[in-house]
Amino acid sequence: MGKTVTSAELSKAVKREALVGITYGVKMPNPHQHLFEVTIQIDNWSKAVLDLKMPVWTPGSYLVREYARHVQDFQAIATAPETPLSWQKQGKNHWQITTDTAETVTICYRVFANELTVRTNHLDNTHGYFNSAALFFFVEGHQNQSFILDIEPPNEAWQINTTLPLLEDSETRFWADNFDVLVDSPVEVGIHESYEFLYADKPHRWVVWGDGDFDADKAIADTKKIIQVEADIYGGGLPYDEYMFLLHLSGSGYGGLEHKESCSLNYPRFGFGEKDNYNRFMQLVAHEFFHLWNIKRIRPKALEIFDYENENYTTSLWFAEGVTSYYDLIIPRWAEIYDEDFFLESLSKDITRYLKTPGRLVQPLAESSFDAWIKLYRRDANSNNNQMSYYLKGAMVSLMLDLMIRDRHDNQKSLDDVMQRLWQEFGKDEIGFTPSEVENIIADVADCDLADFFVRYLHTTEELPLAESLNAFGLLLEPVYEDEKIPYLGAEIKDKHNRTVVKSVNSGSPAHIAGIDPKDEILAIAGYRVNTEQLKKRLQNYHAGDTISITIFQQDQLKTLDVTLAEPQPSRYQVKKNPKASAQQQARLTGWLNR
Repeated sequence: MGKTVTSAELSKAVKREALVGITYGVKMPNPHQHLFEVTIQIDNWSKAVLDLKMPVWTPGSYLVREYARHVQDFQAIATAPETPLSWQKQGKNHWQITTDTAETVTICYRVFANELTVRTNHLDNTHGYFNSAALFFFVEGHQNQSFILDIEPPNEAWQINTTLPLLEDSETRFWADNFDVLVDSPVEVGIHESYEFLYADKPHRWVVWGDGDFDADKAIADTKKIIQVEADIYGGGLPYDEYMFLLHLSGSGYGGLEHKESCSLNYPRFGFGEKDNYNRFMQLVAHEFFHLWNIKRIRPKALEIFDYENENYTTSLWFAEGVTSYYDLIIPRWAEIYDEDFFLESLSKDITRYLKTPGRLVQPLAESSFDAWIKLYRRDANSNNNQMSYYLKGAMVSLMLDLMIRDRHDNQKSLDDVMQRLWQEFGKDEIGFTPSEVENIIADVADCDLADFFVRYLHTTEELPLAESLNAFGLLLEPVYEDEKIPYLGAEIKDKHNRTVVKSVNSGSPAHIAGIDPKDEILAIAGYRVNTEQLKKRLQNYHAGDTISITIFQQDQLKTLDVTLAEPQPSRYQVKKNPKASAQQQARLTGWLNR
């Protein structure tokens, strides 16, 4: 934390903001109880009513999470003399206080924090981690003024890490230019390791909480490679003074959340020793770091100004997250963190997930983006049938765009040129873009009319010509039948508490047509008991077109259904080099995979 705010700067800011001073205080005296104790001191207040509102979501995670549900023990107090103030809730996240003539008002409340994700709060006897959107109210009408954040750790062993600048001559008081900055600056307080390094003469650090097999030296070396590649993509330079990679090592968690000067990561504590898992981790690092440009600074018009109380709808998350997901796969290859074989295998897995999602034929990509608030983060047994992730399909569309541009310009132009244009025209000044502005820049870089492309692949469910795109680069996309003797049923089942239960059913599959539903209990095939392990072996006795009886419990009702099996389906798809590729195709592939 190298940045500081001097007393002169503080005095100037207070004067500029009409003398209303707001200080957020955070204490955690009994961390094992998972309760943050929060105060908001508001000085020089002159109105009869004070409205406090808590965000319902946090940027980067597009779901209304209702953070106010964790608030308890709310109080409002006037000082000099100290007097309780009356208040009442006006809505789920809206508290209104009658302040009368009080010039200084202190709000006190506690927040339960026992959810270890990158977008929530977590407090235990080893650390406290909080996102300000999930912890703090904002004072209505004062979101754009500056704030002081005062943190009191429970003991001297606990350290504070955040990218907020320290106030001069303090180790626990920080400065935020406005509420957006406060929300965009996660805070880690506790017992953790901090590994500092310089890159391009700018301070960086890995802050790591939890035990595991994380290798700091290796991670720092590879992080530097990723920083270099991503800076080059955007034309060089890093748009921050310092950067923090905040990593929580957990039992089985996974995730990341981007910020302008930091990112929060959650990864399994023993997920670094095995090569494939480590490579996956570096993809996560590449993804969140790429976001410091794409979405934190280059962002859709709908997210130019955050509305913390409501959904912020946009059809452009396919670009914010899909393009970033495409790059997080190719960047570690360009950084030589992993080889071509691992890249192609990872690409194969992504394409497999895409082609084995029935929802790709139901939900267009732009709609997937718009409906993120009600679908992506609220998956159920039918989600694969009626949803398509804008991360996944967005990455597939981005792959097609990059390969098309490279093909047309012999690798002399690429999607990188699009990102550079967006950075210059929108990102540097943080001007929100419209969907048409992005599409026009892509078409201009490609030097062709892409209106039909965007209609077909953003706004309809037409199949993506992935094989055709890959073929131009000497790559084949082939289905793999690992169970070619097993006819298609279309139900995923699992054993649970000595019961064989249907987890999901693919739309249009034999199981779906016959009336089998998720949560049904499978009892028998052709009158003989079956479990998950036995199912494949039993199905090997039949062929496509055969009709078999399957006995189930459906909502406690015993039923026997006739199911007509279909042709075997590919178990996965494989991207591999074409041994008959032309010299031109091979040259394109080399130019793409080796930058």
